[in-house]
Amino acid sequence: MQLPGLQPPPFETHRVGETPPPFEPRDLWADDVALREGVARGGASAHVVALQDYARLAGDELYRLGFEANRDRPRLRTHDRHGGRIDTVEFHPAYHRLMELAKAHEVAGLSWQRPGAGAHVARAGLSYLHHQAEAGTSCPLTMTHAAVPVLRREPSLAEWADKAAAPRYDPRDVAIGDKAGITLGMGMTEKQGGSDVRANATVATPLAAGEGYALVGHKWFFSAPMSDGFLVLAQAPGGLTCLLMPRRLPDGAKNAFRIMRLKDKLGDWSNASSEVEFCGARAWRVGGEGRGVATIIEMVMLTRLDCMLGAAAETRMALAQALHHARHRVAFGRRLVDHPLMANVLADLAIESEAATAFALHVASLVDAAPGDPQAAALARVATAIGKYWLCRRAPALVNEAQECLGGAGYVEESILPRLYRQAPLNSIWEGSGNIQCLDVLRALAREPTVAQALRSALADAAGRHPLLEREAGRLRAWLEPATGDGREAQARLLVERLALLLQGAVLSAAGSPLAEAFLRSRLGGAHGLAMGTLPDDVDLGAVLGRALPA
Repeated sequence: MQLPGLQPPPFETHRVGETPPPFEPRDLWADDVALREGVARGGASAHVVALQDYARLAGDELYRLGFEANRDRPRLRTHDRHGGRIDTVEFHPAYHRLMELAKAHEVAGLSWQRPGAGAHVARAGLSYLHHQAEAGTSCPLTMTHAAVPVLRREPSLAEWADKAAAPRYDPRDVAIGDKAGITLGMGMTEKQGGSDVRANATVATPLAAGEGYALVGHKWFFSAPMSDGFLVLAQAPGGLTCLLMPRRLPDGAKNAFRIMRLKDKLGDWSNASSEVEFCGARAWRVGGEGRGVATIIEMVMLTRLDCMLGAAAETRMALAQALHHARHRVAFGRRLVDHPLMANVLADLAIESEAATAFALHVASLVDAAPGDPQAAALARVATAIGKYWLCRRAPALVNEAQECLGGAGYVEESILPRLYRQAPLNSIWEGSGNIQCLDVLRALAREPTVAQALRSALADAAGRHPLLEREAGRLRAWLEPATGDGREAQARLLVERLALLLQGAVLSAAGSPLAEAFLRSRLGGAHGLAMGTLPDDVDLGAVLGRALPA
């Protein structure tokens, strides 16, 4: 009972104020000048409405679903309650909703469903938007998209290609004849080989005519194991060969492979990765025997492009989170963004983000042009390796800088930043680690004259755009001359890094970006330290931040 004249005890110990409002919902198209300009430059203006629609979804429903899909990770059920082998991976409903929306909006199929001017750029934009909201589902979407042109080379696999490109998602574990749309995974890596897929030991034994092959062996990394089919590499009589292995056989029977366990990964929690054993699993050849690596080259170029897009997307979302926070958070008497040192850090992140986005979309435009332009095809082939190395190398450090802008709030799971930070290293490892990309660039320069010529032309074009580009192009020309030896290999990372910076600067300059000068002076001109937030003092930080994210 309260006595007369006494007040209730003051249980409120603090007042919550001067804190940022929720980030979502946001329109990720309206927010992103670099995306809008890159889509226009890439000739994809006919797809703007589709991009606008998906950008609103990505900044709202997809963003919220991403937290749910990562909170409840996939579970492996090897057997049913009666002891029957089922090898089923169970996902949170949010995962299936993310996949349903992505497939319906052609994240995995626009390039093939609506080919033409700007199709790959538009599809790249959709992938970039999706990855900002939820990165784990980008893995099966990327593999499904990239497998289509490979499968289309085999007339007998036309149904697989068409249903992979279709804007339909069906998670049921049934034969593809009962589905309108499918997803595809990959199985390349084995324990003893790692990146050296020519050391693969899985054996593909030919069966009777029309019956395909029987696979016996294992895969150390087997991506998205609930997919309807998987492209795998195995040793056939004629050498390393690419094969399509279905999850279910045409009659609906389960194919003869076993999921041994799911990988306990640093990040990418919404998506399942596994180890498997093949026990006579049926598969069908894609391309000629002994041509396995050559067959998947086109697919690898597309998956590497998506690694670039993923790194750009992670950097973009991290920047947007940091800038949103800094504009609302007050410390030491003024907003964080009004403190000059914080503004320098944020502007540095914005410059890096725009350069990554512009470069990734430019490479997508090269992929669009490749069928009718041999030089664009050659440049795309090497630029995907250059861009994958550099953008994916930068992403973890850039996400961490954004976390630091939020302080402790950027380190707890209510923020998206811990998830981005766990995700960021993946793209630098998947589809070949950094050293593999750099060695691939050296190999292309030494063995593919059209690639070397395309890079020389790109250097010449860049040199005419800015004195710093001209100086850097002059330094790099000598590096493009064919050479061998351990000394050249030891310097491969430096070569690829400088090529990436020059190509990014050239794209920004050609686009007329107001950030081009600051990028070139800081990244190529020496007006920058080793850490972010070390831009020269004459850069208009306010203008950079105003372009980066609408207030």
